Amino acid sequence: EFRGMDLEAAETFGVGQITAFTWKDLFDLYNCTECGRCTSGCPANVAGKQLDPKLLILDLQEHLLETGPKLLARGGNGHAEESPKAMVGEVIPDNVLWACTTCLWCVEACPVFIEHVPKIIDMRRHLVLTESRFPEELKPTFRNLENNGNPWQMSWQTRADWAKDLGVKLMADAQEAEYLYWVGCYGSFDERNRKVARAVVKILQAARVDFAILGTEEKCTGEPARRVGHEYLYQTLAQENIQTLKRYRFQTIVTACPHCFNTIKNEYPQFDGHFKVVHHSQLFEELVRSGRLRVSQDLAQRITYHDPCYLGRYNDIYESPREVLRSISRGEMVEMHLHKSKGFCCGGGGGRVWMEEHEGRRVNQVRVEQAMEVKPDILASACPFCLTMFEDGVKAKGVGDVMKTRDLAELVADTLR
Repeated sequence: EFRGMDLEAAETFGVGQITAFTWKDLFDLYNCTECGRCTSGCPANVAGKQLDPKLLILDLQEHLLETGPKLLARGGNGHAEESPKAMVGEVIPDNVLWACTTCLWCVEACPVFIEHVPKIIDMRRHLVLTESRFPEELKPTFRNLENNGNPWQMSWQTRADWAKDLGVKLMADAQEAEYLYWVGCYGSFDERNRKVARAVVKILQAARVDFAILGTEEKCTGEPARRVGHEYLYQTLAQENIQTLKRYRFQTIVTACPHCFNTIKNEYPQFDGHFKVVHHSQLFEELVRSGRLRVSQDLAQRITYHDPCYLGRYNDIYESPREVLRSISRGEMVEMHLHKSKGFCCGGGGGRVWMEEHEGRRVNQVRVEQAMEVKPDILASACPFCLTMFEDGVKAKGVGDVMKTRDLAELVADTLR
């Protein structure tokens, strides 16, 4: 659950000094048992970035212990300017905040319920909204989200072009459908992920599911903007999408993107957007189980499945994708050493997919190496960010000819009877 932010009432944006944290945040800083579990599996840290979740908490703790007494001496009012060091930038360097993929490993691993990720996002909000200090590559991303409703320089008018020849209904024409297929920016615009969107359509049509898409009325959910601290842009996009969705009648939203899924399901309610949302893996599982989708166990290759962070740790969906894979495969299913709640991030979350990596190794290559250890023919995932990161990682490691990266939907579409 990401904290909302009342932009109209806010006097400051994000958290730039210790007094702006919530009591729970400050309580967290006192609570750290210094066990280091958060750092032990942090993908940024494992890949050699400066971000160390334990030190992040301890550095903030030290800053709190230094400034706290001075604040209390003044009756608790005033700013924490008693400290000669700026909290964001000096106590916590900018690159530490930008390295986070928001994968939630640290939060899941912590025995005393410290929440590292919301603090990082709050400090990013300060950097973006108050200081205008952020990686250069995010400038075009922000501009494109504002102008085009997607992170790229693609016109919003071409958002439904991928589906031109597929006979897919538009909500504007149909007005109602049982399912609204939320395609997302990757499925709509990215060459590789358009194949996934087409596979989803093929499956839904094969199962005779009544569905429609928003087409050019759909905009980015705003998730990337929120994760990198541009809360204002997120809220603008979210409110537009919610108004659009409320115009139509449908029972359930289905999407192949865990980031869209998590945002619409868990974060749109903050703006009175209450919708029933399922991830494509959940719908496929249900369609196979009920017999509406007839598949054959054609896949004979050795498969390993990667858990997307926003599907697994954020929403506890681990079994549905595996059930679907079992129903279409007679080959061997192998688990990577790090899987399910201990899964290792692809490196693309938290807006990282639009940023460069300048320190240490690339997170996606570290994950591809972990996949290589179990020698699969197919590295399967269920997230457009993961697929994009793995396509790059597999090329960089030169194993593209022996290990194919596929989305769950593509594999299901291949085995339709």
